[in-house]
Amino acid sequence: MSGPQCIKNPPTLNSSSGIGNLQEIGGLSSYVTGPVDSNLAILLISDVFGYEAPLLRKVADKIATVGYLVIVPDFFYGEPLDRERHDVQTWLKEHGTDKGCEDAKAVVETLKSKGVSAIGVAGFCWGGMVVSKLAKYGTIGAAVILHPGPITIDEINEVRVPTAILAAEHDHIFPADQAKLLGDALSAKSEIESFVKIFPGVEHGWTVRYNVEDISAVKAAEEAHSDMLNWQGEGKKEEIKVTSEVKIFGKQREAEVVKASAQLAKKKAAQSQIATLTEVEAEKEVVIREAELQMEVDEEENGWGNFMG
Repeated sequence: MSGPQCIKNPPTLNSSSGIGNLQEIGGLSSYVTGPVDSNLAILLISDVFGYEAPLLRKVADKIATVGYLVIVPDFFYGEPLDRERHDVQTWLKEHGTDKGCEDAKAVVETLKSKGVSAIGVAGFCWGGMVVSKLAKYGTIGAAVILHPGPITIDEINEVRVPTAILAAEHDHIFPADQAKLLGDALSAKSEIESFVKIFPGVEHGWTVRYNVEDISAVKAAEEAHSDMLNWQGEGKKEEIKVTSEVKIFGKQREAEVVKASAQLAKKKAAQSQIATLTEVEAEKEVVIREAELQMEVDEEENGWGNFMG
């Protein structure tokens, strides 16, 4: 995976960057941001420079503003790549993506044990290779692979969840032609949705190691962030739709029960020659309750329609 682009524009790490906090999740120190009671989470897997990169945490904070719980674990156990201290090839051997995948699985399982029902994952460079491995287990809802290191056709053929690949036009590590080739392999998998996009004029690492003073670089990065977030939403729609339909069905059934109960009460009242006033009050109560339930049903249906729209 190593190459000049892989370690170009290294970030200045800052352990206090971002508006989130540090927690231990799945045995890993993790930057956590977003609503703690959300049942929708996104796991971000960093490049070789680790989870203290300010721009990576900025992406996490941005995603959190739309309601996701976002987790950025330290997959390198406090030892991200430092070009002044590490030999790149040695460091990569000591921090393999297979181990990263196992650690990511532990994080996913921990989140699920805490009540998170849907988890999307996005990985950058080194993290992109981890995501390609994680996506074959089907334990996540959606995957986004951004300017990864080398990924094989065999790995893509094993993917079991909706997967997007966001690649750079100028990338010696993961060339655009390779992205297209893997895109064709994904397209052949009719059982899952897929999406591949080649960003013109950018290089490997453009989504998290861009020059904040370069307007075009910022624009390209933000476009990728938007695509990433939109794709993660694809993995949540079906679950939200099912939940909404269950709620609507429940209210409709409740309305039917209320109506049937009132009709039975009315029949008994008539048989017992109960005063007409009792029937009127019973009918009035039914009409009011049916109206309330219908309003709730309409609100649920409209809410889902807005989400889909």
